[in-house]
Amino acid sequence: MLPSEIKGILEQYGVTPTKAKGQNFLMDERVAEREVDYLDLDPRDTVLEVGPGLGILTDILLERAERVIAIELDRRMAEYSRNRYGDSIVFIEGDALKIPFPGFDRFISNIPYSISSPLIFKLLEHRFRKAVVMVQREFADRMVASPGTGDYSRLSVNMYYRAECEILEKVPKSRFWPEPEVDSAVVSIIPRRPPFRVVDEEFYLNLVNSLFQHRRKKIRTILKMKKLVDKDRLSSLPFLDERVEVLSPEEIGELSDAILSP
Repeated sequence: MLPSEIKGILEQYGVTPTKAKGQNFLMDERVAEREVDYLDLDPRDTVLEVGPGLGILTDILLERAERVIAIELDRRMAEYSRNRYGDSIVFIEGDALKIPFPGFDRFISNIPYSISSPLIFKLLEHRFRKAVVMVQREFADRMVASPGTGDYSRLSVNMYYRAECEILEKVPKSRFWPEPEVDSAVVSIIPRRPPFRVVDEEFYLNLVNSLFQHRRKKIRTILKMKKLVDKDRLSSLPFLDERVEVLSPEEIGELSDAILSP
């Protein structure tokens, strides 16, 4: 799709691309083809697409999946999709962060940068077979980061705990119009059982969040600040003089279980 084609459609529907809505439209159909290839679709699959935009992914999905569900926030882009696809897709107009997801087998999205984190965390709460997402390259690096690296974060731990995650390819910013400020990356997410057990999963994930809110502070200091353990038990816990950025997900799990132990 050429920039002139994109501009023409947007002008017809009165759309001015905005950073707030992350409206950078993928032009390279070869990249879109590979994204859908990575999804490993079965013809019987239901696919959920967030932010169909001008349909560069949707067109391919309709050829390969039994059912396509699309969620679009922008009212005018929703009008474009309805006019183009009619009843061939299930269309939901609204905010993907607020709308309950319908049942789906596979998920795909060129995610607007501004909602990457909350949308990925929401996705991880659902059951599905595989997801393929395009995100900002720096965000993709955080998704797969290892302990002790600058990109290691709450996102890294949650992703490791819940899924196999892999960066499949980098996509230059020149493949979009308007051109964003940074490059992107295509990432696959395959849910799996956690690679280790914890006594209380909810407590563990909340602990991860609390520790990374203060990643430069020592574990001892954070536990005191958050009042997560009685003072008389504090000294018996592991990793008190470490910072969370050097702890593996398994070691954070060990700390979580130790806090909850009687």
